[in-house]
Amino acid sequence: MPSLLIADDHPLFRAALRGAAVDAVDELQVREAGSLDEVLGILESGTDIDLVLLDLHMPGNHGLAGLAAIRAQHPGVAVVVVSANDDPRVVRRALDHGAAGYLPKSSGLDELRDAIRAVLACEQWLPPALRAAVSRTRSDSGDADLAARLASLSPQQFRVLTLVAQGLLNKQIADRLDVQERTVKAHLSAIFERLGVRNRTQAGVVLRELELSDPARQMDASVTPPAGM
Repeated sequence: MPSLLIADDHPLFRAALRGAAVDAVDELQVREAGSLDEVLGILESGTDIDLVLLDLHMPGNHGLAGLAAIRAQHPGVAVVVVSANDDPRVVRRALDHGAAGYLPKSSGLDELRDAIRAVLACEQWLPPALRAAVSRTRSDSGDADLAARLASLSPQQFRVLTLVAQGLLNKQIADRLDVQERTVKAHLSAIFERLGVRNRTQAGVVLRELELSDPARQMDASVTPPAGM
């Protein structure tokens, strides 16, 4: 029985995705998460998940970082990125970092059903309106290199990298991961070597290269009235 995890912080949008998904696949098991931490917690709990519908800008996620985390820590789980951003360059980056598909939030329910069926059948999926533009968009060599370097990290090393990017010290990381501080130092040495960096600052910069602007927030900012009005 196939299983789906819907990862989005908007309950109404999750409900719409759930309804379309259940219509698309018989006997589909569906779970929901409202933050990236919840997503990783469900995956780490041993729950059998075949496909994640991942919002690029849900709480805890910053652009492609969540996609990279899932692909690094749970490579057997397929991920379809869901976003209000339909820029072909962003779609290409998502595919280069391991997404099995890309679904703009403007997509209709029929496209959502097609996407779920295709990815569960181990096919890559893009909405028809974007396929030509994405195919013409060249991959960034830096993105391909970054994806390969991140893929070389173990799941625990990726967790350490994430916490380093958040500014945590070795002792704080050790406490968060329930390991000894010398274990964190050993992970950092391996991370520096595999990412080709020299220190914590450079390692954090590597992960921040995955950040993307949120079109929805940009739109909200553009209509915010001036102070005093």
